[in-house]
Amino acid sequence: MSRSPDAPTSAIHLSPWKRPMSIRLFLSAILLSIGFNSPAEAHDIYSHLLDSWGNSCCNDKDCRPAPYRVTPAGVQMLVDGEWVEVPGYTIQYRALGGDSGETGGGHWCGRVYQKVDNSVFHVTQCAVLPPSTAALLPPEPGSP
Repeated sequence: MSRSPDAPTSAIHLSPWKRPMSIRLFLSAILLSIGFNSPAEAHDIYSHLLDSWGNSCCNDKDCRPAPYRVTPAGVQMLVDGEWVEVPGYTIQYRALGGDSGETGGGHWCGRVYQKVDNSVFHVTQCAVLPPSTAALLPPEPGSP
């Protein structure tokens, strides 16, 4: 059966790729099914963390996975491309449920401040390291 080029085409006979609304719905369904983590969901692994004063370590945006290294001077964490000295009193040795493992168990919570000269400095509120790193560090002065 042939039809004239001027004959109206029914939506039933069009492929999904020729129907703009169908394409948008199809792509939206795919994106939703992938299950992107929202920032709030990703931050859930930090929601229970408290600092040494009993305050929450984060406010839904200042905690993140961070590579770490142990030096003779102490622990440093890579935050925003800069190795930041981490005060010993901020370190918690624990495993976090939901950790992706991309940093070997290191996580940094803190604030980033911009100076007048546009450089930044980092203030650590909490740092999380895997329990196995506790044996690598010398004891804090005044600790038993």
